[in-house]
Amino acid sequence: MRFEKDGNALIVREAAEYLRIEPWGKNALRLRSTQRTALTGEDRALTEKIEKGNAVISINEKTAAISNGRIRAAVNPSGMIEFFKDDVRVLYEYNRFYGEPLTKESRCLKVPAREYVGQASDSFKIAVRFERNEDEKIFGMGQYQHPFLDLKGCVLELAQRNSQVSIPFALSSEGYGFLWNNPASGRVSFGKNLTEWMADESKEIDYWITVDDTPAAIVKNYTEAVGRAPVLGSEYLGFWQCKLRYRTPEEVLAVTRKYKEMGIHLDVMVIDFFHWPYQGSWCFDEKYWPEDKVRAMVDELHADGTKVMVSVWPSVDKRCENFEEMLSKNMLARTDRGTIETYDYQGECAIFDTFNPEAREFVWNKLKENYKKYGIDLFWLDNAEPDSAVYQFDNMRYYTGRSAEVGCEYPKNYLKVVAEGTVKDGGEVPLSLIRSAWVGSQKYGSLLWSGDIPSTFEAFRDQLSAGLNTGIAGIPWWTTDIGGFMTDDVNDPDFVELLLRWFGFGVFSPVMRLHGDRGPRDIPTLDDRDFGGGYLFTGQPNEIWSYGEEAEAIMKKYIELRISLKDYTARLMKEASENGSPVIRTMFYEFPEDKKCWELEDQYMFGPEYLVAPIFKLGQRSREVYLPAGSWEDINTKQVYEGGQTITADAPIDIIPAYRKI
Repeated sequence: MRFEKDGNALIVREAAEYLRIEPWGKNALRLRSTQRTALTGEDRALTEKIEKGNAVISINEKTAAISNGRIRAAVNPSGMIEFFKDDVRVLYEYNRFYGEPLTKESRCLKVPAREYVGQASDSFKIAVRFERNEDEKIFGMGQYQHPFLDLKGCVLELAQRNSQVSIPFALSSEGYGFLWNNPASGRVSFGKNLTEWMADESKEIDYWITVDDTPAAIVKNYTEAVGRAPVLGSEYLGFWQCKLRYRTPEEVLAVTRKYKEMGIHLDVMVIDFFHWPYQGSWCFDEKYWPEDKVRAMVDELHADGTKVMVSVWPSVDKRCENFEEMLSKNMLARTDRGTIETYDYQGECAIFDTFNPEAREFVWNKLKENYKKYGIDLFWLDNAEPDSAVYQFDNMRYYTGRSAEVGCEYPKNYLKVVAEGTVKDGGEVPLSLIRSAWVGSQKYGSLLWSGDIPSTFEAFRDQLSAGLNTGIAGIPWWTTDIGGFMTDDVNDPDFVELLLRWFGFGVFSPVMRLHGDRGPRDIPTLDDRDFGGGYLFTGQPNEIWSYGEEAEAIMKKYIELRISLKDYTARLMKEASENGSPVIRTMFYEFPEDKKCWELEDQYMFGPEYLVAPIFKLGQRSREVYLPAGSWEDINTKQVYEGGQTITADAPIDIIPAYRKI
């Protein structure tokens, strides 16, 4: 084992491995290691220009240590690393350190802490293993469809799929945050016996770790290193209307005019998929969306103060006018085996290569030419994982490498189409609704939504954990399809009850957006072609008046409540941009000293002032709510409670239990 200094970094060499540890932000260290001849020098998610800190490095015959602020890494003679908080005095004896480490690499003699398995190329299948901490809780990691807020004991795939979003930042109850700075597909196991991070294909190990006193301080350190969202303006913080799918400008205007008659302002009106001739055309089908009517529609909505959003996909149909040009110019993702066609929904499609800057510029120019000219304000970047007929990460190849090595970053590069294009044209980073994300997507205007989830109470419950963990992973703009996406029968009273419970949750979400594919699918199509804006199915009506007078009255009341919170929500968006704080927050984020708050998984904070306790069961009309220390006012009854107790909250069908800290 050889130790040396390289400026501000500690270098460790042993056999074929080269390991580098260096300061990287406040109370943070970055570790990279490889068995290649050199590190790649890639920043990956650590893109921000920040004060990296000043290392204090000590080296002796058998061990070495490096500190940056309040974090310290110590390397023993076997090359294993332990991380400590504050300037602890570390005693080395019998091949291990004695102190109170936050986390440490695994020390099993026959299972290496850092493992490299050679591939046919110059990459490796890699693994990093850390020893257990029995009392530790783990949060963050993005969005997974399960009810677990605490991820200890979970095995998570590191890959993007519809409704699954891998953002590999973990926040520990032990006082540290850990970023797996690697966009490869893989797996993490937060096991009872060990924590194991694995990448299917990578040239090097790369991770980042920070320490601090509170979850908020840890998230602040993390987002300082990877980027923060811009400020989301108040014009987006009211109510959004959407359904699968409005097929003509006339259908859009019939909806928006009725909302206007009801006195309800729409912040955003959304036009969903298959308004185009073919996937990859990136334009309106002129048969059903003629230019004069599109312009008139947009002008009318703008006159009412409503933004217009359209859905675009990354899939490129072989029949569309852009396919051959994009293929010839290497703008499409390739496969190592078999056909280039990797997506088969409503056509034989390839996927455009978001890693290729030329491809991003090409698509942005199409969006400008065919949408922006009408005054379209916003883009919905759907199918952003990208969706695929077969998930073979070792077969898809992008401009910078195989999907197995870089693929998790696909949706972040998809965002760059709109973000970089808008900035290049003199604008600011806009909001883009998107179905996937990776570390740092927030700085490109990512409004992540939770994907095509079923309309069930079980799925509704999962979304709370998904949204809270996504916020910890750095993305404050997050939303759901209110009522879930996949509905079999809109006339089912059980679904209407679910919709109303979900609508209340939407009030206390970063963005309140009604959307869904409402069954049954018995509405005739507009024509019998197998392409274009008229042939595909549409779902049942999905406006607030579509579910009966009682439901309409309840949803209207909730919209009014949401609008009354606009100024408060705008302050939360400013805070998110300034320090990375989520808009919806775990209880422990606001009350880290309260041990009970680390156990609560079914209630949350909407910013620092509002405690929200959704109803997740059919027929439930009350629930228990824990109130931390302080005074709390029930927003529905105005009754004031002293904290430090659990109360039983009434929850009739028109009420979501919520309390304001006073």
